[in-house]
Amino acid sequence: MTLAVTAVSTAAFDQPPLAPQVPGSLLIGGTVYDVHWGLPTGEPLALAVVEHGFTRRCDNLGETLATWVQAGLMTLCIDASMVAGNPDLADAVADLLVSGELTTPDGQPVPARTVVGGHSAGGAFAVRLGWQLAQRVPDRLAGAVLFDPVAAGARFADEIRGLAGAGQRPVLAVTANASSCNAQHNAYPGLRAAAADDVAAGGDGFVGAQLLQSSTHVDAEGADSDVLGWVACRQGPPRAANVRVLRELSASWAADLARGQRTPAVYPGGETFERLRSAGRAAPIE
Repeated sequence: MTLAVTAVSTAAFDQPPLAPQVPGSLLIGGTVYDVHWGLPTGEPLALAVVEHGFTRRCDNLGETLATWVQAGLMTLCIDASMVAGNPDLADAVADLLVSGELTTPDGQPVPARTVVGGHSAGGAFAVRLGWQLAQRVPDRLAGAVLFDPVAAGARFADEIRGLAGAGQRPVLAVTANASSCNAQHNAYPGLRAAAADDVAAGGDGFVGAQLLQSSTHVDAEGADSDVLGWVACRQGPPRAANVRVLRELSASWAADLARGQRTPAVYPGGETFERLRSAGRAAPIE
């Protein structure tokens, strides 16, 4: 994929999140849902629709999404069932985005440029939403950033390839060590298919990084996680170092997608990424 290259500081992601999530409600497909908005200071780079995991809530991603807001993205998370990635809701959200009728809590229009994201089963939601947008408003879709995604059935690989569009749009993931909660990396075949398409189109096939040292399925939740998540996945609580890395990489990648560029430090060959790889803390998904 051809992207402009620029250098930006990632030091801000080492600071405590400062952007609170703003609660609200939205009518989507005939049902009213509780939602959480993240509203950046100044003009947002893009709208990021980011979903929580199975049996979780938007509050579980609060601090992670705050780092995305600090990076300049407007975020929207919907409290909803994520069984099988809730494809019906993803389709209804696509309808809402395409209609142009979605507005912020103060009545302002949202940015047309859109990043999709999600944790666990919310990753399947994000892929379905991105696939729909890629078919209907391809120029508005910037790409996807996923947190330890879980594939929802056979459609996942086809949808992730459709989202990526043969290397037109980056699909990037931060994953954890294999566990029952990420279905033993059942999203990897889809990520690898997207990587192969990208290579065939002349790209480098990079689709993200797996955290290695005591990584957990709930690293995306950080301090917003709970005992349920720790026990269910049998990996214990998130480690602060992994949470910091996940937030730095994902927020940098999301901002890059919004701008249509690539910040060298946080990709293979760059200073930050190679430091993590040399320390045995992360490796490219292959």
